[in-house]
Amino acid sequence: MSTTSTEPSTHRSVPQGHPRRWLILGVICLAQLTVLLDNTVLGVAVPTLTEELRASTADVQWMISAYALAQAGLLLTAGSAADRYGRKRLLVAGLVLFGAGSLAAGLAQTAGQLIAARAGMGVGGALLMTTTLAVVVQVFDEAERTRAIGVWGAVGAVGFAAGPLVGGVVLDHFRWGAIFLVNLPVALLGLVAVVLLVPESRGASAADGPAAARRPDPGGALLSTVGMTGVVFAIISGPRDGWTAPGVLLAALVGTAGLLAFVRWELRVPNPMLDLSFFRDRRFAGAVAGAVLVAFGMAGSLFLLTQHLQFVLGYDPSAAGLRTAPLALTVVLLNLSGVGARLLSRLGTPAAIVTGMALLAAGLAVIAVLGGDGYGGTLAGLLAMGAGIAVAMPAMTNAVMSAIPPEKAGAGAGLNGTLGEFGNGLGVAVLGAVLNARFAALVPLSVDTGSLPAALAGARTDGDRARIADAFAAGLGTGQLVGAAAVLLGGVVAAVLLRRAGCPDRPAETA
Repeated sequence: MSTTSTEPSTHRSVPQGHPRRWLILGVICLAQLTVLLDNTVLGVAVPTLTEELRASTADVQWMISAYALAQAGLLLTAGSAADRYGRKRLLVAGLVLFGAGSLAAGLAQTAGQLIAARAGMGVGGALLMTTTLAVVVQVFDEAERTRAIGVWGAVGAVGFAAGPLVGGVVLDHFRWGAIFLVNLPVALLGLVAVVLLVPESRGASAADGPAAARRPDPGGALLSTVGMTGVVFAIISGPRDGWTAPGVLLAALVGTAGLLAFVRWELRVPNPMLDLSFFRDRRFAGAVAGAVLVAFGMAGSLFLLTQHLQFVLGYDPSAAGLRTAPLALTVVLLNLSGVGARLLSRLGTPAAIVTGMALLAAGLAVIAVLGGDGYGGTLAGLLAMGAGIAVAMPAMTNAVMSAIPPEKAGAGAGLNGTLGEFGNGLGVAVLGAVLNARFAALVPLSVDTGSLPAALAGARTDGDRARIADAFAAGLGTGQLVGAAAVLLGGVVAAVLLRRAGCPDRPAETA
């Protein structure tokens, strides 16, 4: 059997897993939590930033987008670099970059400084997102890996959902820069723990020799970064600037050309950063298809949900953020208790994915149908969504990573993260477009339908305002139903491909 590195004692998971694997998982989750909090924490600070930094609307949009853009554009490159140069080394570098970016963001005096700092944080975030999952794959054996991935995913859900709530609490007591400075002690603690606890690993094989993992692929790195950055920029900017805007079209064209060139390049070079033969594996293709569609439905529907809570049910931003907490709490409770892993071992991967994504789709449909009558219907939908995520996402992530050789774990994690980011951005863009199209079709032609506040400002009577509010609620419901259909479709596609690929109905029992 081939080894996975020049240090066999630490570079591959042993049959019982690493002796300090659960402590290492805690360190990994700490880094993961910090990165994902910063995906959403800035939203509640927008009014403060606009006032104190005299930021324009475009400035604010770039403050939010710079982080996601840098992170999404570099995930593939970061994962490949982790395999080649050492996952622990890249994890340390990610923590240092993320901490330095957080310090710069917290001390920023101008909008331009904050945008640059957020981009730097995104670079660190790309390194952390890929290396954390790769390390989990390395230190846990197959029997415990699904549960570990479930915990890793649960912490990610907490970070994503808790961002607005944490940001609101911090802003109630401190200057806006504190929402970034709170990352510093976490990054420092994580850095010390990684240095002391996490074993080094990289992806060289005995067949290729130790130099193979260190042989760079600068062409692939450049093309993947240009391609992903262009596509993600177009997805982020399209809803804001219009899909036919010259900048959006140019970014989409450059991004698409870059990705096509990346594929051609990777098929020709002897040591590609991404082995495209992964996609010939139906297990991998099925898990990837499902992951993209569930990210599409989840991110787009959560984008609609925040508007639903504020514009339809009338909650302020902090109260709306608090009312999304049951989703994250359900994911955490079910995954920390091992429910998702146990269901996977009993149902098998295809059935677990279908079950989880059916629950997720049902939750979205419940919010669409019953959410407008009050928070009770929304709460029921959120609980169903949380249960679905707790069952489906560990199974999906485990299916992706299991289809990839352990020595390529970094590249697999980078691809998993990249496709998730792509699905997230596409979901917000497409379901946002569904909302806008439905809203515009139901209100008078003379009313500005660019946003609900703008439409209400143009209304002349209370009756018109009521009709506009109802039209917006109908648009939200339609968008949620489209998201539910996408999630359910993703579950079916993934399950069919996985079953045809002969994916085991009963994975290894989890501890």
